[in-house]
Amino acid sequence: MVDEQAVLSLITNKIIAKTMIQPPIENKVFDKIDFTTTRIARVEYDNCIFKNCNFYSTNLSNMIFRQCSFDGCDFSLSEFKNTTLHDINFTNCKLLGVQFSECNSFLLSVSFEDCVLNMAVFYKLKLKKTSFKNCNLHESDFTETDLTSSIFDNCDLQRAIFYNTNLEKADFRTSYNYTFDPERNRIKKARFSRLGAIGLLEKYQIIIE
Repeated sequence: MVDEQAVLSLITNKIIAKTMIQPPIENKVFDKIDFTTTRIARVEYDNCIFKNCNFYSTNLSNMIFRQCSFDGCDFSLSEFKNTTLHDINFTNCKLLGVQFSECNSFLLSVSFEDCVLNMAVFYKLKLKKTSFKNCNLHESDFTETDLTSSIFDNCDLQRAIFYNTNLEKADFRTSYNYTFDPERNRIKKARFSRLGAIGLLEKYQIIIE
């Protein structure tokens, strides 16, 4: 005769085991780990440092990173669906084609220095006061992104897409190769160098000598 109470208890225990939340990994340094061959633990990471790690084409969906720094890491073609990135610093990283627009937008805060962000997508994200320093942003997509008071310091923005983008108070003074339509973007109090401002006039096909 089947002991229904025992069966129920077993099922309950299995459900609890599956739903148990693993403790976060805190204050740990990960150095030169190839996460394309070593599976990354799917837990929350707090105040961790990742140095020279390979995340190429790695699925980081639904993961949580808080106050972490990534230095010299390759995230090219990695997946960030519903990934939480809160107070994250990327330095000297490759982030080719990363769809940041798929991240969890709640509390999203990032900064980039000496990074390659070609073809990265920031569609519709709220990135107020975000810092991009010494970055390549070729063909990156900022369509409908809120970049209020953000800083582009010495960045190459060749063919980057700005459309219905909020660029109010953004600073482009030291960046170059950007072109966008002032009538299709909000640029009130945005800052540009005299030379860089030529990129705002491209649509008019005028000759400046």
